[in-house]
Amino acid sequence: MNIALILSGGIGTRMGVEIPKQYIEVGGRPVISYCMESLFQHYEIDAVQIVADHDWQRWILKWILGEGDGKQFFDSGRKKKFKGFSAPGENRQLSILHGLEDIKKYAADTDYVMIHDAARPCLSQELIGFCLKAAGGHDGAIPVLPMKDTVYSSTDGQRISSLLERNEIFAGQAPEVFVLGKYLEANESLLPDRILQINGSTEPAVMAGMDIAMIPGEEKNFKITTQADLERFCRMIERGIDR
Repeated sequence: MNIALILSGGIGTRMGVEIPKQYIEVGGRPVISYCMESLFQHYEIDAVQIVADHDWQRWILKWILGEGDGKQFFDSGRKKKFKGFSAPGENRQLSILHGLEDIKKYAADTDYVMIHDAARPCLSQELIGFCLKAAGGHDGAIPVLPMKDTVYSSTDGQRISSLLERNEIFAGQAPEVFVLGKYLEANESLLPDRILQINGSTEPAVMAGMDIAMIPGEEKNFKITTQADLERFCRMIERGIDR
């Protein structure tokens, strides 16, 4: 079984807006609905778990149940994929852990969990399939982008310490796929304090020695973090650009 875990617990402090970025409406619908559509529709995704603050859960559920514009992409069969909500944690990785713990109640250790950000709306059907295919025979998979610019290291943030090998440096994206049992153990091993220092979903897997395959990511699969990102996505929707 393949389970999608959508992370929607963030509050979007860097956006400078009144509501979390994933709930801002673009094209007449919330940002989160775009990745929900992609994941619910994909034939290889069997279940969906969503990390969201309690105040927003009822609002998200309206889309899943087909109220409003949500009717256009959540038919009765796809609604059945939704398994429930998980509570946000103190940081992103604890939110993931909460989701994993809830997923473990209905999934097997050998199943795959696909982790994706609600604020990363341009998730294509092709990338979902490529990630799941790449994870086969491995402990997981992550889409990445090569570095285009020269990359430097600085120990103090003011002076260059060294030049890094650009062809050995990659920027990670989502969705990230992991074998559920092994990934849950990797996260639990970081409790109670080290998990608070984790910055990326794949970091616990690498620290645990899991075999994670890399596949080419997609330039359009960006995360909305700043106002400029939101404006970029708005322009894409206005122009009808294929996500």
